[in-house]
Amino acid sequence: MRNLPFVTVDVFTDTRFAGNPLAVITDGRDLTDAEMQTIAAEFGYSETSFILPPRDPANTAEIRIFTPVTEVPFAGHPNVGTAHVVATLGNLFGYDISDHLRFEEKAGLVEISVRRHADGTVAGTTIRAPGPLTTGATVTPEAIAACLGLRAEQIETARHAPVFASVGLKFILIEVASLEALAMAASRLEPLAALRSAHAAENCDCATFLYTWAGLDHVRARMFAPFDNVPEDPATGSASAALGAYLTTLSAPSDHRRLRIEQGVEMGRRSLIDLDIISKAGVFDHVTITGASVEVMRGTLTI
Repeated sequence: MRNLPFVTVDVFTDTRFAGNPLAVITDGRDLTDAEMQTIAAEFGYSETSFILPPRDPANTAEIRIFTPVTEVPFAGHPNVGTAHVVATLGNLFGYDISDHLRFEEKAGLVEISVRRHADGTVAGTTIRAPGPLTTGATVTPEAIAACLGLRAEQIETARHAPVFASVGLKFILIEVASLEALAMAASRLEPLAALRSAHAAENCDCATFLYTWAGLDHVRARMFAPFDNVPEDPATGSASAALGAYLTTLSAPSDHRRLRIEQGVEMGRRSLIDLDIISKAGVFDHVTITGASVEVMRGTLTI
């Protein structure tokens, strides 16, 4: 038997039992892919991350991220939370940790900066999404409304139609007409499965990211990914980043836009995700995702 140390953190919050839970296996060496998947399923969180030594010694670590049913190339809250854990450890695989981290992931290299309180404890982490903005097909209001238990008129299309978009992990971005519509929404598996089949070329599990405006540069959101065994996610940094990047392409050119995403309210796990969307010469360049994390548990997993 092997004993694996782990830490759990609640991410995109500074309050325990809010935000999005994450399990971090702090030494994933010698685990097989199947063992990682089994461990992620056992924790049952939307994601579990595994820390391994970097392939390139110039980087901090290799990070692998698993939902309960599959590995994903990138996700926001696992990076924000894993960076918090790494920065708190201070030493990883025999090397001291600085406040600038570089994680090797399947989607590419993720750069992270660490912000600390005056006493040296970690106040928050900021990650740069590894991918460019990519968009795919649009979806009709009627089709997506059926997937969410809403009426077509509750899907807002004045800014954009529901659209597949990604900066490392793909989602369907959907603006809804009101907070009431946001609260009413729930996944409907049969029409969602039909939508996934109709858009098989997108190579996406049709995770849906719904949002509505709650104020200037302030969005309320929900995310459903039932085919990843995540009925609802309290905070989704990768989807938030895709939304911020995509909205920037729809507005007047600006070199820097800030956006706050508030998510998880309907679940009783309020999360706050802060985005900085950077453009150069009016063209989207990259997006950073900032959030706090708080440790909840640490222990040993025996396999």
